[in-house]
Amino acid sequence: MANNDIALMAHLMRRAGFGASYEELERRAAAGYEATVEDLLNPANRPSLEMDVLERRFVDWREMNALEVNQAFWTYAMINTERPLEEKIALFWHGIFCTGNSKCEHGRQIKLQIDMFRQHGLGSFRDLLLGLSSDPSMIFYLDNCMSHKDAINENWGRELLELFSMGVGMDGEANYSEDDVKECARAFTGWTITNAIPRYPYGRYEAGFIYNPDDHDEDNKTFLGETGNFNGDDIIDIIARQPSTARFISRHIYNFFVADDVQVPAWQNTPPRDEEAIKMLEDEYFRSGYNIGSMLRVLFNSDAFKNARFAKVKSPAEAVIGTMRVVKDFTSPKPGLHNLASNIRYMGQDLMNPPTVEGWHTGGEWIDSGTLVERINFAADQVGNLELPGVQDMVARVGSDGPSTAEQVVDRCLELLGAYELADDTRAQLIDHVGRSGDLIPGTPEFSQRVGQTLQLIVSTQEYQFA
Repeated sequence: MANNDIALMAHLMRRAGFGASYEELERRAAAGYEATVEDLLNPANRPSLEMDVLERRFVDWREMNALEVNQAFWTYAMINTERPLEEKIALFWHGIFCTGNSKCEHGRQIKLQIDMFRQHGLGSFRDLLLGLSSDPSMIFYLDNCMSHKDAINENWGRELLELFSMGVGMDGEANYSEDDVKECARAFTGWTITNAIPRYPYGRYEAGFIYNPDDHDEDNKTFLGETGNFNGDDIIDIIARQPSTARFISRHIYNFFVADDVQVPAWQNTPPRDEEAIKMLEDEYFRSGYNIGSMLRVLFNSDAFKNARFAKVKSPAEAVIGTMRVVKDFTSPKPGLHNLASNIRYMGQDLMNPPTVEGWHTGGEWIDSGTLVERINFAADQVGNLELPGVQDMVARVGSDGPSTAEQVVDRCLELLGAYELADDTRAQLIDHVGRSGDLIPGTPEFSQRVGQTLQLIVSTQEYQFA
């Protein structure tokens, strides 16, 4: 069975990142669990991707206009980043603060929003909401550029409360009223965008945020029981200090980083799966001044997190990126990257183009008969490719133990893939299958093929679909 330190580190890296090779798990386990948590929470201490090098290989990455180009870049970044939590938190917020290319039709504009999530996603939730409120792609996506002091558009105000900060309700009670939606929308009049400049002859300039005081409603507003001549930033201040906001963000963090819970529409009348863990996160939200990184530090070091191994279904992005980080393919830019990124879409997660402003439903809803086939075929193709560096490393490590029994080979492969655990019946059947061909002798082509086949069988199991 897997070393306990390695198993715990594998769990942390699946949740706070996208998994890791066995070499990385050994290195991080030697550094210590708490030290690794701190390293993950401080991404600025690690180098970022060298875009100038990448642009030489992919010329269209200079402008990043098309959706598919941005999806390929993000896929590459998630595979190769030395800042895994920075990419993971960007994916987290992208699943909540949803903006879609289906309306914006400018991939680079959405990429700039993702960059904002990278920069501010581990900081103050208040500052993050302010960044979102002034993000041109969001302003356009939810029509705040069409909201004027004499003709209010409630779209942004409604989604800010319902989907981005507070949620409809909690503990059986509503968190806000229809009047609060209207007053919120009034406060954000004048928050609009400058027009994008066409690409010719110098290249496209993105839209920018601009505040137009002449189009702002200067009358008093009453929002969540407070009255004043509120502007948008005042609304954000009021939202940030609500208990319902602490609950909403805590439940999202739990659902994404710890364990699958019911979907967001059920939160008003369905208590959290782990009320004690949610209370711990709520307390840290207020204690830290709404700091997301502080909430994650408390979470990652808690027993609630450490004991929640394999308690959530991998998202398509996690399924693809986790496998690629283990097999160590696309560690440098090369042809085929755009096709690789498309696998995430085929599994049901069209990055930067969610189905609605509500985003994707998670947990078991990631899986259906079609997406399960995509997941299994993709993973099995990768780990069965004996030419990939990560697969060669795993074969060599299994072989370094000398002649092994089928049980030893199965358990070693489970460990090398990330300390996975199988149901007893599944493990017994796998051992029986591996052992049918006789002894496993390292250094032979047959040995490599049988280890590769064992890896393929493991990633084809139900258990591999969980993080």
